[in-house]
Amino acid sequence: MLVICPTCGRRPYTEFSFGGELRDVDSPDADADFARVYLHDNAAAPQRERWFHLLGCRRWVTLRRDTVANRFVES
Repeated sequence: MLVICPTCGRRPYTEFSFGGELRDVDSPDADADFARVYLHDNAAAPQRERWFHLLGCRRWVTLRRDTVANRFVES
């Protein structure tokens, strides 16, 4: 599986560290923060995610991944 990094180009996903689903911040409530960070939806559809290019440019990248096919659909 290849990830398109805006800085480094196409790179293997093993160079990246998963940062989680990208979600909107609803409220400053502590319980809501816990759910937003630790309780993933993992919906069977394309979803926005954050990936950190750990073994490359060391930047955060926002990607859209289709969880059914387990492929990146855009960056």
